[in-house]
Amino acid sequence: MAIRVVIADDQEMVRTGFRMILESQPDIEVVADAADGEAALAAVTRHRPDVLLLDIRMPTLDGLEVTRRLSGQTTPRIVIVTTFDLDEYVHAALHGGASGFLLKDASPAMLVEAVRAAAVGDALVSPAITVRLLRDMAPHTPATPARRPAEPLTERERDVVRSLARGLTNAEIAAELYVSLSTVKTHLANVQAKLGARNRVEIAAWAWESGLAATTA
Repeated sequence: MAIRVVIADDQEMVRTGFRMILESQPDIEVVADAADGEAALAAVTRHRPDVLLLDIRMPTLDGLEVTRRLSGQTTPRIVIVTTFDLDEYVHAALHGGASGFLLKDASPAMLVEAVRAAAVGDALVSPAITVRLLRDMAPHTPATPARRPAEPLTERERDVVRSLARGLTNAEIAAELYVSLSTVKTHLANVQAKLGARNRVEIAAWAWESGLAATTA
C-alpha cells in the first residue's frame, strides 16, 4: 500500500517541487495539495492521508493551528516543513503532536525519509536542530517537572534513550550499543509505552527534561 500524502504550503513552487520528489518514489502517492490551513484541513477530511506535509506560515490558519486541531487523531501524521528555524516553532509543533520538523533546505532524500518515518509512527527532525532543540527544551520550563514513567526504565532502555537524545538513528544506536536493529525498536516501543509518549521525539525531549540525556552510562 502506498503512503498517501497531502502537501500544504502557500507557495505553488514548493508544492510542485515536493510533489515531484515524493511521486518519484514507488511507495508514496500525493493525493492532494493545499495553499492554506483551511484547505489543508478540508483535504485531510476528504482524502484521509497517512501523512500531512505542513508549512507553518500560511493564510487562514497557520501550520501550528492545523497541527493543534489534528492532534487528537491517529492520522494523518504531521511533518512540518518550513523555512523558519525558530525554537518556538519547533517546540510548539512537536509538543502539539507533529511527527517531524524539517527545514525547506533539507535534501530530497531526507524529505522522503521523513514521510516514511511518519507513516510508521516514527519521527524525524532536521539534524541541524535536533540536539539543540531537545537539549534546550526543559530549562525554559523549570516549573513543569518531567513526566514519571509508568514503570522504571531498564538500564538498557536508558542507554537507548540516551543515544536517541543525541540525535542518533535506530541503526546508529544499534551499532553503538552492539545490538540488533529489532532490539533497539523493541526497547523504544517499551519506553514509549512506559512514558505514554506519542513518538521518538517526545522520548528524546523527556530524556533532556528529566536529565537522563545529560548523564553518562
